Amino acid sequence: MRVINIIKDSIVDGPGLRTTIFFAGCPHHCLGCHNPKSWSVCSGIEMSSNEVAEHVLQNPINHVTFSGGEPFSQNEKELIHLAKELKNKGRNIWCYTGYVFEDVVNKEVLNYLDVLVDGKFELEQRNLSLNYKGSENQRIIDVQESLKSGHLVLLELE
Repeated sequence: MRVINIIKDSIVDGPGLRTTIFFAGCPHHCLGCHNPKSWSVCSGIEMSSNEVAEHVLQNPINHVTFSGGEPFSQNEKELIHLAKELKNKGRNIWCYTGYVFEDVVNKEVLNYLDVLVDGKFELEQRNLSLNYKGSENQRIIDVQESLKSGHLVLLELE
């Protein structure tokens, strides 16, 4: 896995205190992207999913957010292993992706995600008052309810 940074105690990448993993590599290249350094697959450092999990689990209370770059650009087996390990340790996992849910619904990693924030960042739909997303087109999806019900279920934010 290529990791640009791991930020502890984020309050903007989902509810509560979260550890956010910024993965390298993104095919979307969204105009106005907040992290264009993440586009290159050569950015950051190579880490195994075990190394990333060990780093994240040092903080016993934080939940986790996968960001980037594009998390789905990582080695799928490594991403699944990481998500499974974190979920087995009781972590709530959010994932930001430029893909839409309908295009990744068959990815095994979704079995371990709680929330997916989907859709490319669209500069013309940017809205700074939105919680946990940057543009109006993006959706905050309750992954487990969506998988159980067979249709998309948006997360109700308080």
